[in-house]
Amino acid sequence: MNKGQRFSVWYFLIALIAAWLFSEFIYKPYTESKNEVPYSDFLSDLENSKIENADITESRIIYKLKENVSPDKRPIVGGVVFTNKRTTSQNDTKSVVRLTDPFLIERLSSADVKFGGIVHRDSFIDLLMGILLPMLPLIIIWYFIFKNMHGGGGSIFSFGRSKAKELQGEMSGVHFSDIGGAGEAEVELREIIDFLKDPKRFDKFGAKLPRGVLLVGPPGTGKTLLAKACAGEAGVPFFFITGSSFVEMFVGVGAARVRDLFEQAKKKAPCIIFVDEIDAIGQSRMRNFNSNSEQEATLNQLLAEMDGFEQNNGVVIMGATNRPEILDQALLRPGRFDRQIQVVLPTEEGREEILRIHTKKLPLDPAINLKSIAKVTPGFSGADLANIANEASLLAARRKADKVSMNDFDLAIERVVAGLQRKTPLTPDVRKKVAYHESGHALVSCYMPGSDPVHKVSIIPTTKGALGYTLNMPNEDKYLITEAELRTRMAVMLGGRAAELLVFSEASTGASNDLERATETARRMVTEFGMSEKLGPVRYASPSMMYLAGSAEVRTDIGENTADLIDGEIKRLVNEAQESAVKILREHEGVLHEVAGTLQDKEVISHDEIQAIVDREKSQSDSAMTQEPQENQPAGN
Repeated sequence: MNKGQRFSVWYFLIALIAAWLFSEFIYKPYTESKNEVPYSDFLSDLENSKIENADITESRIIYKLKENVSPDKRPIVGGVVFTNKRTTSQNDTKSVVRLTDPFLIERLSSADVKFGGIVHRDSFIDLLMGILLPMLPLIIIWYFIFKNMHGGGGSIFSFGRSKAKELQGEMSGVHFSDIGGAGEAEVELREIIDFLKDPKRFDKFGAKLPRGVLLVGPPGTGKTLLAKACAGEAGVPFFFITGSSFVEMFVGVGAARVRDLFEQAKKKAPCIIFVDEIDAIGQSRMRNFNSNSEQEATLNQLLAEMDGFEQNNGVVIMGATNRPEILDQALLRPGRFDRQIQVVLPTEEGREEILRIHTKKLPLDPAINLKSIAKVTPGFSGADLANIANEASLLAARRKADKVSMNDFDLAIERVVAGLQRKTPLTPDVRKKVAYHESGHALVSCYMPGSDPVHKVSIIPTTKGALGYTLNMPNEDKYLITEAELRTRMAVMLGGRAAELLVFSEASTGASNDLERATETARRMVTEFGMSEKLGPVRYASPSMMYLAGSAEVRTDIGENTADLIDGEIKRLVNEAQESAVKILREHEGVLHEVAGTLQDKEVISHDEIQAIVDREKSQSDSAMTQEPQENQPAGN
């Protein structure tokens, strides 16, 4: 018996029970209680000779009363009394529950009552109500059951049916011209499109259509958008489903949905099946100790459908994930996912292209330079850039401007990075400490070689919990970072704490996040990058998530002495970074006081203002150095 039959039997039994309950507890009590009288009333009517006849059944006694017409009210014509014949109403018929009465027959005979057991015959209406009314719940239930069997995603028989949404190619509404920064991913996907458009051109060379394409990359890089663009470009049906849609609480449902999905796709071939977040069903079976799990059964069915005995000619399955490291190796082998396409964060040119796409319909100010915006947004994904363009348009609409300005984009970038500014005023003491803290970050960044330039410094609190922030914007995309650059970054992180120690002789809790990031950087230098002479070029961290936030944890199989060495090296690197920051600020303490004072007055200072103060101090220092040798020169004869 298959799953659909099991469900039909169960719901049929439920319907029968519902009909029986309705008949026993609602219909029968209602019909039988209309003329119900106590047994004592029946005996009273019997003793008073009011009963004309009675029908006796196994459970009830149904009797009819005699005509109740007084002799003085009978009509008299010519001295003859006429009996008033009338039809007995339903009120003259009574019903009583039959009790165990051994003298019942004797009492009926003595009262001269006609009685007997008869087969009760209902009228047409009673017969109709007696049959249809108890069956009404059953009829209603079966109506909805058969209605849902022929369609509707919520059918009780649709557990094994795929929940994939089908779109025709032109219905996706997305083409590669709508996507920017795809780069090499677009080149590889165009080959799949050529296969789908003109398979005969490849058949004569013996080339086979790739079975599967796996899109991997960080969140927000446009993996789903690329899949839709493939369907739009090729003009073929596109089945969209998420990995979690295969999983239900019932065993075997996931495998049934996989079978149903591929059966639908084969009928529409050539077509594309896109499974978003495929790691929900494609996790490695080595991670699951329960070898009989629903997730494993679903995965096994997917493996069989992708490359089993039956051929899926013209069906391309595309998957997207940002956790490729946890996928089952059988899923990644050639013949299933033949190609893995890296969808990486966009380059500077890609970011500019994405910004042009998302600002195409915006009324931009002529002074806006998208190239400069792309330059100061390294590490931003396509989703981040789309969010920036939307935030800038909202800011322009809020200030009732005609066009979106460059300042709107700057504020939008700050909102994405640091959060929305809060207008909560700070007390003078807190304001002063925050100003020196942020000035410390900015000046260490200015004087440390290889650091990212400061874009803006603010002491306005934000919704992300920061009382102020220093915004550094790299000049270019960095793919490799040296040990010296990591040390510089740590010194900049601890610049705020160093300023507090230098000016106030104590640190505050405002440096907690700086310490967390600096310690994490030092730990990765020691455990992941092999940047410790004492520990050597050995990796002590466990495998990390490739594209998701977070870093690897220290392995649990290392010895106590090694763990102590790791802790010691992390502490040494953090201490050296703080000492470097304190040394720089002590050498330029005058600049620190000037920048902090300007920041307290203006709340926000830009890169140009900070650079002007630094250049002025440098020119004064250079002029003092040139005058000093002349003053110390010995007098001539």
